[in-house]
Amino acid sequence: MRVFITGASGGIGSVVVEDLVAHGHEVLGLARSDSSAGKVEAAGGTAVRGGLGDLDVLTSAAKETDGTIHLAFSNDFTDLERSIAEEGLAMDTIGAALIGTNKPFSIVSGTTFAQGRPATEHDPQSTEGPVGGRGINAQRILNLSSQGVRTTAVRMPRSVHERYVAYGFAGILINAARQSGVSAYVGDGSQRWPAVHRRDAASLFRLMIEKGEPGTSVNAVGSEGDTMLELATIIGEQLDVPVQQVPAEVFGPLGIIFAIDQPATSEWTRETYGWEPTHPALIDDLRAGNYPG
Repeated sequence: MRVFITGASGGIGSVVVEDLVAHGHEVLGLARSDSSAGKVEAAGGTAVRGGLGDLDVLTSAAKETDGTIHLAFSNDFTDLERSIAEEGLAMDTIGAALIGTNKPFSIVSGTTFAQGRPATEHDPQSTEGPVGGRGINAQRILNLSSQGVRTTAVRMPRSVHERYVAYGFAGILINAARQSGVSAYVGDGSQRWPAVHRRDAASLFRLMIEKGEPGTSVNAVGSEGDTMLELATIIGEQLDVPVQQVPAEVFGPLGIIFAIDQPATSEWTRETYGWEPTHPALIDDLRAGNYPG
């Protein structure tokens, strides 16, 4: 298959490109700059110049390929509303180009919340809170399954990691500890954060493009949930700084998210698609230390 990927030069996108190419697929990756284009090509793909706002580029690339994976997001947490709106328009544009084609269109989403238990793939996507708009965007795309688009959503946990490279939201804890001199946690620290190794996540995106059922959500979860206190404690040990409770407001708009107990399971995903995480857990990657600067 020829697969078009937005966010192909990013921390997750680059390994999705590698995984697809390793399994015989051809990849076109959206790239806004020479640097991004170089990363796409280094991963084995072909760069398509443009950004999320270049709607004509998105339309053309989606039409000329056999399937699309959407991963791009600005990650500007100072203006989440704008970032979510930009993402929604880009996804809608791609979706419109694919109506009636039965081509696969896999998007990135987030694991959701369930009261008193780990969230499953069948729990409704959260549409409230600071990033609730992303859940609304995701559901709108999944609804295109009734219009001849093989849509799927890969729900990613808070921390998508690989030692010495990336740690997802745990990376925010690392950076905050370096800047403040304390390794911080919110509340009593018992709230759980699910996680996945980025290379395990990459293989699930490929499976969704290859055989995902229309309108399906899957959970890319390797670890159901590590407590925030445990994460903060390991980070404190590695950086040699004290571990300390702080108000949620210290983490800005993300503080509300950090305070929620949000474990998630991928049992259904594993049973249905034969996906099995094989790479190290977040705890192991954090304990390895030597965090990138």
